[in-house]
Amino acid sequence: MRILLVEDDPQLGDGLTVGLRQSGFAVDWVRDGHAADLALLAESFDLVVLDLGLPKLGGMDVLNRARARGQDMPVLVLTARDATGDKVAGLDAGADDYLVKPIDLDELAARIRALTRRSAGRAAPLLTHGELTLDPAAHVVTRAGLPVELSTREFSLLQLLLENAGRVLTRSQLEQSLYGWRDEPDSNALEVHIHHLRKKLGSELIRTLRGVGYTIAR
Repeated sequence: MRILLVEDDPQLGDGLTVGLRQSGFAVDWVRDGHAADLALLAESFDLVVLDLGLPKLGGMDVLNRARARGQDMPVLVLTARDATGDKVAGLDAGADDYLVKPIDLDELAARIRALTRRSAGRAAPLLTHGELTLDPAAHVVTRAGLPVELSTREFSLLQLLLENAGRVLTRSQLEQSLYGWRDEPDSNALEVHIHHLRKKLGSELIRTLRGVGYTIAR
């Protein structure tokens, strides 16, 4: 999952970026509202973590512009503004969740997972497909009850495919969700991860539609 983090505090932004990446998210971090608005215009993100007190363009303006453009990705407001009026205004403007700093990183990651489930119309925390089970919170995959060791990137790719089971995802869609601006994947990196998943989970799990993309059948 690719997250846009909008936070002007360098220490907090760096800590959140490192922590969320360790939790398996691809994170792009910008430090002002204007940069956030440009990023949302140029690229697609699965979720936005948005501060409100930003230089150049306020967080509420960023949120209002995104919703006015019809961008419906989940937005989690993370701010020091703790007044009830601010919370009501943020949620009514289109935020999906509102957290007041300081925040525990584990709670933030859990809320991100919950928002992702809701945006996908899925209530269950686990992803299952036949004998395969993926637990996003514990970062564990089992097959027929036995644990399967996956790299962080393999886990993220499998989660993305399971979340979109029945849909064909193009190479561009997969890479955009898996890699941030600082990541420069090799030209065949995606194919290598697909190969490793098939080797560990069975060659029949992930289908290739040549010239189109990859899918896991429902």
